[in-house]
Amino acid sequence: MQGIHPHDLATALDLEGIEVRAGHHCAQPLMETLGVESTVRASFAIYNTQEEADKFLSALVEIKEFFQNELR
Repeated sequence: MQGIHPHDLATALDLEGIEVRAGHHCAQPLMETLGVESTVRASFAIYNTQEEADKFLSALVEIKEFFQNELR
């Protein structure tokens, strides 16, 4: 998400009970080549439910709105 540091996004998602990883993900040389400081990775598996996916997407929308309001 543009304008939100990946570690801030990961922390905000964690506060919503959503676990993600933020950082280089063992791909620092590639990220340096692409000019990317760090990323957030969400991993879904066969056992995740539709409700969990919906919660993740809703949280992303809320977090984006929060940070947009904070930056104004």
